Amino acid sequence: MLRSLGQRPVTGSDEDPRVAGLRTAVSRLRRELAAHPAEFPDRGIAEEELAALAAMTVDGAPEIPRLRRSLLLIAGAIGSVSALSRGMSEVRDAVDLFGEPPGR
Repeated sequence: MLRSLGQRPVTGSDEDPRVAGLRTAVSRLRRELAAHPAEFPDRGIAEEELAALAAMTVDGAPEIPRLRRSLLLIAGAIGSVSALSRGMSEVRDAVDLFGEPPGR
């Protein structure tokens, strides 16, 4: 499947699997949010923070305090939109894999 797109499978990659998992979870939630028909007051905040999380996965190891801050903002912005709860859980689980910031 990847070869048909002109891509090769990644073997021996030194990318942190937590970063790859976060990237996947964020991408999925961004798609779900974009497809969600209902408007809600803080939708823009959720979109901005998801974009920030996506950008953090490009540079390698993201800053844990910034990850957690974005997670809280997204959770607060999405609120109780049940259609997005699974995607939100996946992002939260991916952030949790990074553990606590040092000094806690």
